[in-house]
Amino acid sequence: MSTPETVPSRVVVVGGGPGGYEAALVARRLGADVTVVERAGLGGAAVLTDVMPSKTLIATAEWLTIADRAPELGIRADGLASSGAEARHHIDLAAVNTRVKALAAAQSADIRARLEREGVRIVLGEGRLDGPQRIQVRTQAGEPDETLEADVVLVATGATPRELPTARPDGERILTWTQLYELTSLPEKLVVVGSGVTGAEFAGAYTSLGADVTLVSSRDRVLPGEDADAAELLEGVFRGRGMTVLSRSRAEGARRTADGVVVTLSDGREVEGTHVLFAVGSIPTTAGLGLEEAGVRLAPSGHIQVDKVSRTSARGIYAAGDVTGVLPLASVAATQGRIAMSHALGDAVKPLSLRGVSANIFTAPEIATVGLSEARMQEAGMHYTVSMLPITRNPRAKMLGVREGFIKIFAHPSSGTVLGAVLVGPRASESVFPLTLAVTHRLTADQVAEAITVYPSMSGTIAEVARMLHHRSED
Repeated sequence: MSTPETVPSRVVVVGGGPGGYEAALVARRLGADVTVVERAGLGGAAVLTDVMPSKTLIATAEWLTIADRAPELGIRADGLASSGAEARHHIDLAAVNTRVKALAAAQSADIRARLEREGVRIVLGEGRLDGPQRIQVRTQAGEPDETLEADVVLVATGATPRELPTARPDGERILTWTQLYELTSLPEKLVVVGSGVTGAEFAGAYTSLGADVTLVSSRDRVLPGEDADAAELLEGVFRGRGMTVLSRSRAEGARRTADGVVVTLSDGREVEGTHVLFAVGSIPTTAGLGLEEAGVRLAPSGHIQVDKVSRTSARGIYAAGDVTGVLPLASVAATQGRIAMSHALGDAVKPLSLRGVSANIFTAPEIATVGLSEARMQEAGMHYTVSMLPITRNPRAKMLGVREGFIKIFAHPSSGTVLGAVLVGPRASESVFPLTLAVTHRLTADQVAEAITVYPSMSGTIAEVARMLHHRSED
């Protein structure tokens, strides 16, 4: 009779973001003694300074884009229709940011309460590896420092905004995305440097909030890493709303002036504004953690190298989230953390697969993607079929006054298996789920088309696009 393996009893998680706290919950469920070391607050940057705050701000901006459609739907503000005056909404940014920070703090508190309820010990402080099985913790609030012994260590310390040496953030005029929520008034002229996901989201949001926005892009278009049709549509929307987009323009630095900032471009041009936001990527938080001394191999970029079950090169040490550079999504971080603990503690586990990972860009309209991109398939020389329809043909979209968006599905030319999809429109983040299921479970376009949708609904167009991919079988 075989003897069951001994479950390691001591797990230390360094970092309390999605990768960390999800790992802690799995470890507790599997019977481990778990300690989470977190220096800022439970939920990490995703909850406190990144995902949740930005999407809360963007949700506020979205209401203004909806309000802009009110007149065409027959909605008039009292006292304005007869005079012909234009109804205007004014943003109290101080109130908006107070709400943003309050919701982030509440979510952080909820996560902490959940962990404590499950029996996870939480230590506020900075953790550093002292070998593969020991964590030195410099605690906060006057508490004595601690040394934690561990059978398993998970590093989930995330990443921080990249800074240019010629444009050091000051939290007042030169900003990173973590500092925006301290603003008490709407920037009159905001320069956004970086046209990736973060830059595009904030540029779009502040345009909707009423700021005069200039977006500086070093590439030919905004969102250079995304579907070309989606990026082209969004850039057109941005320009139509009054945003200035400077393509093929690389920012070299920024300096303060008496009442604003000047951003210098590589070709010598200067762009003036009251504030500038730098959204030029992030760097992994790995410096000073004792990783290499503990035998953990780092990539040249500073990211921790991991395999498909989140193992590092050091026995007993795992890593999850943005610190690994696998895919900078909170959903992927959480999955990595869960996989790591399941593997470390001997539970059944499936290696990480990015095949069915869906992602969303929270602009207006939103851009959701899942599966293989068209650019990747073209680069790989893959054969595929594609169908696409504008959502403006959708009856529900007509009712809501939606003017921009489309649904595009890629399928294998012979089997009909759904390979990927791009959705552009309101709440694309919600609509992408059925196509995420299709990609994950290798459904065919015919199987998607056979599902009966609500009429009228935005999802009806998904089925319609899938029907366009049908090929009659031949004997």
